[in-house]
Amino acid sequence: MKLKTVYICSECGNHSPKWMGKCPGCGAWNSFVEDVIGEESKSDPAKSPRRALTARTGEHKAIPYKEMEMPSYIRTATGLGELDRVLGGGLVLGSVVLLAGEPGIGKSTLLMQISDILGSHRKVLYVSGEESDGQLKLRAERLGVAGDNLSILTETNIERILGEIDRVSPDVVIVDSIQTIYSDNISSTPGAVTQVRETALAFINKAKTDNISVILVGHVNKEGTIAGPKVLEHMVDAVLYFEGERQQTYRIIRAIKNRYGSTNEIGVFEMTDEGLAEVANPSEMLLAGRPQNTPGNCAVCTMEGTRPLIAEIQALVSATAFPAPRRTSNGIDYNRLCLILAVLEKRLGLRFSVNDVYLNVIGGMHLDEPASDVAVAMALISSLTDRAVPDELIAIGELGLSGECRSVSGLEYRVKEAARLGFGKAIVPYRNLEKRQIKADIELIPIKSIFEVLKYLAAPEKLQG
Repeated sequence: MKLKTVYICSECGNHSPKWMGKCPGCGAWNSFVEDVIGEESKSDPAKSPRRALTARTGEHKAIPYKEMEMPSYIRTATGLGELDRVLGGGLVLGSVVLLAGEPGIGKSTLLMQISDILGSHRKVLYVSGEESDGQLKLRAERLGVAGDNLSILTETNIERILGEIDRVSPDVVIVDSIQTIYSDNISSTPGAVTQVRETALAFINKAKTDNISVILVGHVNKEGTIAGPKVLEHMVDAVLYFEGERQQTYRIIRAIKNRYGSTNEIGVFEMTDEGLAEVANPSEMLLAGRPQNTPGNCAVCTMEGTRPLIAEIQALVSATAFPAPRRTSNGIDYNRLCLILAVLEKRLGLRFSVNDVYLNVIGGMHLDEPASDVAVAMALISSLTDRAVPDELIAIGELGLSGECRSVSGLEYRVKEAARLGFGKAIVPYRNLEKRQIKADIELIPIKSIFEVLKYLAAPEKLQG
């Protein structure tokens, strides 16, 4: 079999005989990766190494839909309610889940805990290509893993791994990580685009053929995306991102793709000495230590799937010492912050253009939905004018370029969560209450524009420009 060197774009999979700085297919820069591939035999394509690696065993024919049978069970609960929420209820039979996150964030710890819980009623095979048997045993002892129905395999060769899967016949296979797995039939090094694509396809075919639930761990690159070909995310059934700062104890699992559930749900965990612990009430955690009667603070209720979460937004506006004022945003999209600043300066005449602006969402949360606009605006106004937002007040609403407050979805769930946590007043969009009356143990303050929020700031002094 002849070997030849090609360059493959890691973003779109475009091939080139030589390295190029910019991909002509997708326009990505520095995305070409060197790879060595073999030319398949024209005389006998069935003996192709790629076909031997990825082909499903057995003969498959089309089956009428009415003759298809449902499996004995569809989902297997992982035992961690926060993870099951993100997955849509648990691991689906024959599905492949890709779990990605920064190094040291806790991926291996989470999977070891899952292995122990699933081992109580399912047979689990844990494949590690990064750690030795002794290292895995050390972590398992620290986490208190019993090891019932749990088998450990430290191997990186895909052919030997598939052989062990046939011998052990597990219900769940965990691979840590897909970037360390390689095939003897492919000449490139482990972690290369072709190796990652073909070995992942081999696991996917095995999962679909034998009805095995597979969890693959994926590394991330310096841009924060999953290392390897982009097609990897299209091949699997679910893509989960493990987020959080290593300096903080809280971790968030977010679904980017899920064929069997919602992509808007999140799961919240806390890293402890005994491993990852579920946080059943994230709102109380995010509001812990909130300062009282302090300018620049405002609470907001955001929806993560079906779960309402109350977060604290902090803003600091101070006179700048630079020719161009600084703008720093953590947890809120930077462009969204600039848009809100422009609206406040144009509509209210507040001079943010001569001040540095720093914005932060407590707890490492990322607020993506526009329902947090009014809360961000109130925090900015509060810091600039040194007028505190009342502690019992929470703000919900989207802000338009004309300063109008637009309606949001799921308002009833938001205000009920705010009332449960002790908030007495809620600023909400007027149009949400125009068509429907919401019953909650909280005073609802409907507003039509950002101009109306000024009177709800604590101090009655005149606004400072």
